[in-house]
Amino acid sequence: MGDAPGLSDLLLGAFALMLVIEGLLPFISPPKWRNVFERAMKMSDGQIRFVGLFSMLVGLVMLWFFLS
Repeated sequence: MGDAPGLSDLLLGAFALMLVIEGLLPFISPPKWRNVFERAMKMSDGQIRFVGLFSMLVGLVMLWFFLS
């Protein structure tokens, strides 16, 4: 029987999974990824902050849901 994973193991696993997910679109469809990236470059700082805040809130809700 192995020990339960520690916090550092979970964080590294989460980071690795994030990298895999982030790499899917550029691997599957480089032109679509380039289009998304170009649209993001045209966004204002406030819009980018809102997207980041929304993403963090959705992530926190998902963590709360799955870990409860």
